[in-house]
This record gives sequence, C-alpha cells and structure tokens, in this order.
Amino acid sequence: MPRNYDIAELKRLDIKHHLPAQQDYKLIEDIGGSRIITHAEGCYIHDGDGNRILDGMAGLWCVNVGYGREELVEVAAEQMRELPFYNTFFKTVTPPTVMLASKIAGLTGGKLQHVFFNASGSEANDTVFRMVRHYWNLKGQPKRKIFISRWNAYHGSTVAGVSLGGMKGMHAQGDLPIPGVEHVRQPYWFGEGFGTDPVEFGKKCAAAIEERILAVGPENVAAFIGEPVQGAGGVVIPPPGYWQEVEAICRKYGILIVADEVICGFGRTGEWFGHQTLGFTPDLVPMAKGLSSGYLPISANAVSSEIVEVLKTGGDFVHGFTYSGHPVCAAVALRNIEIIERESLVGRVRDDVGPYLAKALARLNDHPLVGETRSIGLLGAVEIVAKPGTNERWGSAEGNAGPVVRDACIANGLMVRGIRDTIVMCPPLIISHQQIDDMIDIIHRSLDEAYPVLKAIA
Repeated sequence: MPRNYDIAELKRLDIKHHLPAQQDYKLIEDIGGSRIITHAEGCYIHDGDGNRILDGMAGLWCVNVGYGREELVEVAAEQMRELPFYNTFFKTVTPPTVMLASKIAGLTGGKLQHVFFNASGSEANDTVFRMVRHYWNLKGQPKRKIFISRWNAYHGSTVAGVSLGGMKGMHAQGDLPIPGVEHVRQPYWFGEGFGTDPVEFGKKCAAAIEERILAVGPENVAAFIGEPVQGAGGVVIPPPGYWQEVEAICRKYGILIVADEVICGFGRTGEWFGHQTLGFTPDLVPMAKGLSSGYLPISANAVSSEIVEVLKTGGDFVHGFTYSGHPVCAAVALRNIEIIERESLVGRVRDDVGPYLAKALARLNDHPLVGETRSIGLLGAVEIVAKPGTNERWGSAEGNAGPVVRDACIANGLMVRGIRDTIVMCPPLIISHQQIDDMIDIIHRSLDEAYPVLKAIA
C-alpha cells in the first residue's frame, strides 16, 4: 500500500523545485503541479487523488511484465547486499553483467554476439554514434561519418540522440542536428501515402534512402538508423517489404544497419525484437525500456562480431559510463527476461493478445473521428480525422485533435499518449482480453466526448 503522502505539499514542491522531462513548465505551474503517481499493480497506476488508471502506455513503452513484480524487488535487494556497485573500467566486471550479456547475445542470435551496456536508450544511441564512427576510422575509411535517419524518428534526448532523431521541434531547441546526420522521408502511409498502394509507397520511402546515399556519396555514409516501428513518432508501422528494400540498399553500398529496438525490443512486436518480426538483419541493436521492464535504468547495444573484430585492432575504445553494466540493474534485467520466458509473454503477444488488440481496435473504425486503426503486437494507434474516409485533420492542421482525445481518455481512466492527431498505446504484455476491451471502450467514449469540442474548432 502507498505511504500516507501529503499530495498538496508534493504538488507545491513539484512546482517549486522539480523540472519534469519534456514538459511545459509554465503549464505545470498553471495546472497546480504534476499528477502524483503513488503506486501501481499489474496494468494499473494510482494517483494521489484516488484515481485508478489503466496504463495503456506501460509507463513509457517499458513496463512489459507489469507492475508489482515482487521477485524483481527481491533480486535487486539481494544483489545490493552482495555487491551494490562496481564499474567495468578497470579490467573488471560483475557476475550479473556477464550473464546478462550472454543472455542478450542468445536472444539476438546470429552475428550479434557482443553487448555494450549503458543506462538509457539515449545513451545507447550515443554509443552507436561513437562506435560506428570509430569502426570506420579503424577500417581505413575515415570519410564514412554520415548517419542517415528519418524525419519523425525518435532516437533519444541527448545531443547525438536528438540529432539522429527526426523531430524538428527538438532540433529547434539547441541548434540541432549536429553535422553528419541526414534525414529522409518516413514510411508513414496514412500521413504521407494515403490513397496510394502501401507496398509501392514503402518502396518509394526506401528509394529515398538510396537517393540520399548517392547525393552525399556512398563513401561518406557510415550507417542507416531506424526503429523497426517508429514508436514516439506515432506507431508508424512500415508497409510490407520496406525493411527488405532498406536492407538491400544498405548492403549494396556497404552501409551499416542500426535497428533502434528501445521500444520494440523484448516481446513488444510478438518476437523478442522488432527486426525479427519485420524480417531484416541489423549490425547494431540499441535496446532499453523492456530490458528491465523499467524497474531500473539500463540499456544495451548488441554489436556484430565483425564490428567487434575491427574494434579489437584499435586499442582502448575510450567510451563508457559510470553505470555501464551496473550489477543491480543487470540482475533485475536478467530476472525480467526470465519472467518473460517463464510466462511465454513473447508468444502470448504474437498469438493471443496482439491479434486480440487488432480486432478490438477495429471496432473503432466506424467512428466518425477515426481514419485508421493499426497495430503490431502490443503497439497500437488510432488516427483522428475531421472527415471519415480521409486523412484530413481538424482545423486543417495536425495536432488539434490528439490532445483533446488524450485528455478525455485520461479523465476516463486510461493513460494513452496523443502524438499530433494519433492516439497511441503500448500496454504491458500481461494485459488481459477484458482490459483490452476496457481500453477500447474508454477510447470510444472519449472520442464521443471529444466530438463536440472538435466541431467547435472546425
């Protein structure tokens, strides 16, 4: 049970001292402080005002095994008693770190047999940036510096992560991106290919990568980075064949492929990793979130044996973090993976709750505000439109409808995210059929409530 918190005082202190992540600080002040989340169990979170909310976002795309897993608490305490911390700088390593690296290598399989640890997905993509450039320098091709990414991609909030990402609003803060990152169109069929053949649209999006490679010179391109499914971009699921086209293009020019699995990893798409679901083979795989189900901060990079053999020729790779391979985080991540395996959660997403979510979402397709529903595994999206059968937006601009529907969902007891005019969801892998039905019912009711509000801005 939660402690007896003074919620009003916490909200006052929140305004006075706390700077929350990716937030409008003036807005937080205007609304009287952040919502105080006090405790959670299973698929539900509770706030200090007594509301129980179905967590349709699994925290922030991460609490795959759900809340309240006592064995994760116990293994953390056990490891803290034995060894709460040691680093990997001094030719040293701790047992959980080695065991977790071995476990991840077994899950990724094939050529991805080596693992570098960090504390966040952003740090994992910083590691990609440095490791890839160092690799090409050691290969005697120092001109290969350019990363190609996609508009509307999300690869983190560090300088390198924001630069690799394609969020223009983030670029505007901090004079980003840094040099050496090129962006191409995203495979967002509903937003950018509506009315065309999805497969042909996917081919055009892949062709844009080749066009950019040729424009900057293949000899200057180090890697292409992409999320198998763009999560924070709005659950953008690429058309069939897109990733196969991308892989063929990258192999043609000897360019490395980075699959950012920070959101898609650890069962989210119905396989252990999104690249396995979508059928392509990357050279590097940054991962985080579901690695520990968010219980402790940890991320990792799976790296191909070919890259590591080249790194071995260069002496020290002078990169790493104080908390790289943190033993407590590694121990929790190991047990988290054990839970996923023991409860067959990956297969459950692929064969049971993933297909059930797809069918449940389809019930919304007849709503006058819905232009499309889509899902893959337990990643889902609802597109809000001004006119059925189109992709026209309310107020003739993206972003007017999403916040209205999102806020209605939260008020009705469901935590979802509104990305422009797309309502996205990413529930824990343990979600039941009844909870999926509840989630869809709340979205439907919230759409009904939003309709008159949106008509006023039409």
